[in-house]
Amino acid sequence: MSAGHSSSAPLLCVRDLCVQFGGVRAVDGVSFDVQRGEVFTLIGPNGAGKTTVFNLISRIYRASLGSIEFEGRALGAVAPHAVAVRGIARTFQNIELFEHATVLQNLLIGRHVHQRHGFWSQLVFTPSLRQAERETRRKVEEVIEFLDLQHYRDTLVAGLPYGVRKVVELARALATEPRLLLLDEPSSGLNVEETSDMAFWIQDIRSELGITVLMVEHDMALVSKVSDRVLAMAQGKVLALGTPGEVQANLAVIEAYLGTAGEAESLRRPKPLKPQQAQPEGRAIAPTKGILEFAR
Repeated sequence: MSAGHSSSAPLLCVRDLCVQFGGVRAVDGVSFDVQRGEVFTLIGPNGAGKTTVFNLISRIYRASLGSIEFEGRALGAVAPHAVAVRGIARTFQNIELFEHATVLQNLLIGRHVHQRHGFWSQLVFTPSLRQAERETRRKVEEVIEFLDLQHYRDTLVAGLPYGVRKVVELARALATEPRLLLLDEPSSGLNVEETSDMAFWIQDIRSELGITVLMVEHDMALVSKVSDRVLAMAQGKVLALGTPGEVQANLAVIEAYLGTAGEAESLRRPKPLKPQQAQPEGRAIAPTKGILEFAR
């Protein structure tokens, strides 16, 4: 796919990022840039440090070393609750919604970062506050329409299927009007059709809403379909950075998933067909069928 980003200054700049828990470095010297308008994805085996990077950007964790800049401004001293005000929104692998509130109410809560009225304005419900409330409702309705959630607007989250909840969490993040959207395993727990829909929405979030996406994902078909660039991690360190195809072919990345250099190298060698495996002329057999195979 063609990249949708420009050569201007990066939107997000991560340099030499480290965090240590006890004697373990969960993130060890990670550096990367995310350009405006691109979909940038972090991949790697479980425990690679991907979600920890998200937690550092979100200021849930404090970095031991390194720096994070968003739009040229350091995030190191920003309070966690102020990250959304800066223009960064996030979804979680484990859905974090108010289950006994409706879909509409959850999205309205997501708009709290735009609240600019004080106690007295709310007490007397001033004209400016009424106008702000109308604008809030308009923005939320736009998100509901964008993600086809009209049917669920007034439904309690507790009564929704898992796949719809994932979309609602995405909607709540979009309701904050972010410039950078962090998606933590958006396809986790989704079926094939729901994952296809998620890929469609991620592409539209970038192309129609102009939002930059930083994603952690295990589904390699989804990664290949929507990502401009991919950064592979293992044991807290960077293994490779490039297009989905370049990272897929990287021997260090294959080894990180399979565990041994020998198995990784064997995947790169063509294997002769046995007589009973002969295929019709012009048809090739894919040499690998595993976790690293990207959708073609």
